[in-house]
Amino acid sequence: MEPPRPGAPVEPDAPAQGELFPDPLLDAGLDGMPDQLVGFRGPTACQVVGITYRQLDYWARTGLVVPSIRGAAGSGSQRLYSFKDVLVLKIVKRLLDAGVSLQNIRVAVEHLRRRGIRDLAGITLFSDGTTVYECASPEEVVDLLQGGQGVFGIAVSGAMREISGSIRDFPMERADGGSVNDSPEDELSRRRSRRAIS
Repeated sequence: MEPPRPGAPVEPDAPAQGELFPDPLLDAGLDGMPDQLVGFRGPTACQVVGITYRQLDYWARTGLVVPSIRGAAGSGSQRLYSFKDVLVLKIVKRLLDAGVSLQNIRVAVEHLRRRGIRDLAGITLFSDGTTVYECASPEEVVDLLQGGQGVFGIAVSGAMREISGSIRDFPMERADGGSVNDSPEDELSRRRSRRAIS
């Protein structure tokens, strides 16, 4: 896959990489999580990213950011988002906050999905409010800014560190429903357990 030229908009390109965000938890520095089938429920993703559950649900139903570990399968089922899914959610929120159109965000998200997490850590996304640009070096940033195209930037590695620091405090779950954390269950889980026993 050829990287975009400096200051070039992020364009859809042919899928050239293998797995979507392989080993996201380990690559992000979350020790002890070698299993790709470990992730975070929707409410946790919402809290870490700073969005409402309604937004998360809409983005999943419209295919903007779909959970890569477990999707919703009827009433009462819980989506399960990988670390990389949460990172992409964070980037989407920042782009929306900056006024980037949903259409351009979709193009950027597809581009991000094709990249490995280590590749993502080395890029910065810039936008002029309409188009999203990718820069992978200081020289590309300078070229973009000299061309008058960049208005704001998102350092993906910074978003990664931010999420890694805050997400450790939340419970993780395996795709099969088993708990990973020893932390106490939340109130809703306790109520469901009591109802199931009765």
